[in-house]
Amino acid sequence: MISLDANTRDNKTKGELSIIRDSGNVPAIIYGGKEKNEKISVSKKLLKLTIEKENFLSNIVTLKVNGKDQNVLPREVVYDILTDEPIHVDFLRVVPGVKIRIEVPVEFINHEKSPGLKRGGVLNIVRRKVELKCPSEKIPEKLTIDLDGVDIGESFKISSVKLESDVVPTIQGRDFVIATLAAPTVMKEPEKPADAEAAEGEEGAEGAEAAAADGDKPAAEGAEAAAADGDKTATEGDKKEGDKKEGDDKKPTDKKAAEQKK
Repeated sequence: MISLDANTRDNKTKGELSIIRDSGNVPAIIYGGKEKNEKISVSKKLLKLTIEKENFLSNIVTLKVNGKDQNVLPREVVYDILTDEPIHVDFLRVVPGVKIRIEVPVEFINHEKSPGLKRGGVLNIVRRKVELKCPSEKIPEKLTIDLDGVDIGESFKISSVKLESDVVPTIQGRDFVIATLAAPTVMKEPEKPADAEAAEGEEGAEGAEAAAADGDKPAAEGAEAAAADGDKTATEGDKKEGDKKEGDDKKPTDKKAAEQKK
């Protein structure tokens, strides 16, 4: 059981509350039962360490106020908006026989003994906490669900959790689900045989050789065509040039013959 030292306080203004907080303490109040509300303060350092423990709000705490022990239940912790530091705590007196509402965490055990989880199943948690109505002296620390032997497709309902006769869930009229063990969402692709992988590798190599051969063929044909066109152009150029020269040779001869006739 958690234990905290506390001191009574008698402040009446906000300024006095600030002084309490500046001194490293957190104002708190104890209420419930037939006794009057009691103003107290607790060490901020010890309170933060206690809050960090799991299920602080569902565990009974023993407050030692001026040397006197009394069992209380933390109901609310108020935090500063900017610093996120605790600045106030409400504690409810634990009075025997008085029933209260409280959220109790759910714990799953024996994961390694579940055949469904071993085969890749997924544990879908619908409710991590269950609200119960029970006597303050019979608050269960947690609800335990055993996964030993549980297979894919099975579910856990509130009826499968063992509770005392005077401890009941606040949700009545239906057997609500807490968690299910579902099949894996991603199926693993089967591995290919080594022969199939080798055959695919050979087909890929043949395809690459064929592609290379086809690529060389157009290039060679293009080169031959270009060479042929070049030869043709060169021949035609030579022919024209030869014709031009022959014409030039004839013109002076004709002119000389004409002069001789004169």
